[in-house]
Amino acid sequence: MSRALNTAPRALRRPLKATRHGDTRVDDYAWLRERDNPEVLNHLRAENAHTEAWFEPLGTLRADLYDEMLKRIQEDDDAVPWRENGWWTTQRTAKGQAYPTYWRWRDGTDPSTAQAVLDLNRLADGKPYLDLGVFEVSPNGRWLAYSLDETGGLDYTLYIKDLTSGAVLSRTWLDTDSVVWAQDPHTLFYVTKDEAKRTHRVWRHHLGQPADQPDTLVFEERNELFWVDVSKTRDDRWVVVGSHSKDTSELRVIDAQRPQSRMRIVVPRRKGREASLDHGRGQFYLLLNDTGPNFRLVTVASKRPQLHQAVEQVAHRPDVMLEDVDVFSHHMVLSERDRGVQRLRVFDLDSGQDHEVSFDEPVYAAEGSINAEFDTATFRFEFTSLVTPHTVYDYDMNTRALTLKKRQPVLGGFEASCYASTQVTATAADGTAVPVSLVWRKDLRQLGQPQPLLLEGYGAYGIPNDVYFSSTRLSLLDRGVVVALAHVRGGGDLGRTWYDAGKLAHKMNSFTDFIACAEALIQKGWTQPQQLIIEGGSAGGLLMGAVVNLRPDLFKAVVAEVPFVDVINTMLDDTLPLTVGEYLEWGNPNKRADYQIIRSYSPYDNLRAAAYPAMYLRCGLNDSQVPYWEAAKYAARLRDVKTDDHPVLVSVEMASGHAGASGRYDALKERAQTLAFMLDQWGLATPPWRDAGSEPRAA
Repeated sequence: MSRALNTAPRALRRPLKATRHGDTRVDDYAWLRERDNPEVLNHLRAENAHTEAWFEPLGTLRADLYDEMLKRIQEDDDAVPWRENGWWTTQRTAKGQAYPTYWRWRDGTDPSTAQAVLDLNRLADGKPYLDLGVFEVSPNGRWLAYSLDETGGLDYTLYIKDLTSGAVLSRTWLDTDSVVWAQDPHTLFYVTKDEAKRTHRVWRHHLGQPADQPDTLVFEERNELFWVDVSKTRDDRWVVVGSHSKDTSELRVIDAQRPQSRMRIVVPRRKGREASLDHGRGQFYLLLNDTGPNFRLVTVASKRPQLHQAVEQVAHRPDVMLEDVDVFSHHMVLSERDRGVQRLRVFDLDSGQDHEVSFDEPVYAAEGSINAEFDTATFRFEFTSLVTPHTVYDYDMNTRALTLKKRQPVLGGFEASCYASTQVTATAADGTAVPVSLVWRKDLRQLGQPQPLLLEGYGAYGIPNDVYFSSTRLSLLDRGVVVALAHVRGGGDLGRTWYDAGKLAHKMNSFTDFIACAEALIQKGWTQPQQLIIEGGSAGGLLMGAVVNLRPDLFKAVVAEVPFVDVINTMLDDTLPLTVGEYLEWGNPNKRADYQIIRSYSPYDNLRAAAYPAMYLRCGLNDSQVPYWEAAKYAARLRDVKTDDHPVLVSVEMASGHAGASGRYDALKERAQTLAFMLDQWGLATPPWRDAGSEPRAA
């Protein structure tokens, strides 16, 4: 693909020297951060023009991919309704509409009488981007608090709508985050952000207060390492004000029936202690990591909560992570991760007995869904696997009966039995066993023969890279591609210790784990380097940049969405959103030891003269989490140093941010282009693979 190298835009080199801890770095492309500079915008447009020209010969493939992915979607679709405060609510999508509409009807009435509560298509009219943030209905069912981001930069504006009249209040609130109603149906608690987009203040607003009366500041977090949120316990008894850093929590509560009452501390701030909270039967249920990294469950009386008087309900276990607790009037559900396997453990609070919800598949993902009701014996959860589409179940916690509420339809002749999945292990450099999950189409698997393979990874923030079903992925599987997910350290795939082993001073483990996964798949005969493409986004984009610097020979091509690749420069700039709070994830490069660790893997700073794989980078101009310039600078520098003629392509979404396109059709077009790049690199842009429009053959 030499056309890419010959026509790629070349950014001007304007060297900027920076010395820190005796190390001098020269950044030729720091000027690309000047977002309002016409030269920068012209360069970004040139990148887009170059990328579009490169994809032009693949126009038919892109269109075919889009059409086949669209044909798998049930465009007219309803979500499973959920019940709260005597109302049922659902989301409905209609053919040709990019966004859902929210509907509701009173309990005991016919759903055909449903009222349209919020039509996001109408709100998005004429706007290139729209994202719904909060959607909270007051306890009396009259008022809706909702927030919208129209830039992609997490710039949410809060609105209040009278659901009786349909009128939206004239007053709005800028730069908001989480929201909760008190049990007094006229009091709203909401969170705002500072200039660095850190949530830092909790406010109280009373509907009907004079327009010139300011809202009441309830809490302000001045420590830049901490972020604030507001929520409410399921029994509606307490408003919870949380203040969290990456490794420490502080939890306060306000009586939801007396919203102007004094705030009380339940979990005081202590370095390294994290906690989450629910309430029932006059006591707080707390997940705490005070006796071990995988958390334990304790209860404390809500009248006078004292942690030293906590009663342990479930002890810390070295192999089992307690991820969440859901408390109901007579039951409790613990979400556990047992050596990487997710478990739902149900407790009868009256008898003290407990049991696990059983599943048929060995490798899956299962987690609680919307469970708004407190006085219920039904627990709703979501289930998926590499071969099972997104599924919603209701589980009777008394009878243990499982009711299928919905399995997401996949049109076009999809048969789950035509696909298979498994999990293998790779051995990391230090001997650690790292899981890898794989899925493929049975009749296109050539045993003993390497095949095109896509390896995905993330590995940060303790976020598990759980298996999931993807209907767009079928466009690869049906062309003979094997798809794999690497569960590297730094993620939460095997619990908190797995996360701790891939952060800060141990961050290199994430990268060497991923390389070990790639090498294991090659050694086991699944693929070979010239057939291996890798993909990751955000912190997963960091993973992509780091591993390709370490082993550029190991991969055919790389896809990196909103990639965090300019790590040192970003972490040295504490005016950027996220930076200070991220010190506890990556380290603070103002400290020599942390600087040296980050310097050893920062993708932008470690590019070198070598033959690199083909690259496709995606970013958003309005991204406040990983700014567009990271991908733009990385591409410019890579073109300077690489010794091959493989393409380096950059797509800049000029009207969106971190999440890409907001409408479902535009999102499909983005994915179609990404898959077209992959298929081109594999040499699968045209047959001999099976026509993707034909029905799969049952295995």
